[in-house]
Amino acid sequence: MTPGPISNRITRIKAGNDPQCLGRLPSGFAILANQQPGPICGCCMLLPDPTPASVNDLAAAERSAFMTDLVLLGDAVLRATGAERINYLILCNQVPELHGHVVPRFADEDPVKRKMGPFEAYDFAGARKADALGPDRALFESIQHALERLLAR
Repeated sequence: MTPGPISNRITRIKAGNDPQCLGRLPSGFAILANQQPGPICGCCMLLPDPTPASVNDLAAAERSAFMTDLVLLGDAVLRATGAERINYLILCNQVPELHGHVVPRFADEDPVKRKMGPFEAYDFAGARKADALGPDRALFESIQHALERLLAR
């Protein structure tokens, strides 16, 4: 199988060439997502290492680790952003490599959009690009510190 964008990103992370990487988790890498729609800023992703095509391709212990890590990342995003809840998505439709989305949802979102899935409610393709070394530095560090505290438990 030809490496896809998730596998390529993990290669960059392992080479130290991805400033959006929040850290290593048992199942893979937590990252600040590339797109950050303003009303739901704090979107993150979990990229498993190695990267199968689907969660169904993982053995039971690997599935458990991936899902546990995805929710742990969500806990960190909740703590760092003050979100009301987290949406978890594992789609793998456009990018056929396993990855999980962690999307904060806030009480002050537009009431109609709040009831929609994040990809239906917001224009991710046109959203602001994340920059952990610039405007998103405080957000990045806050999520990273929350994740480190949760992992230290």
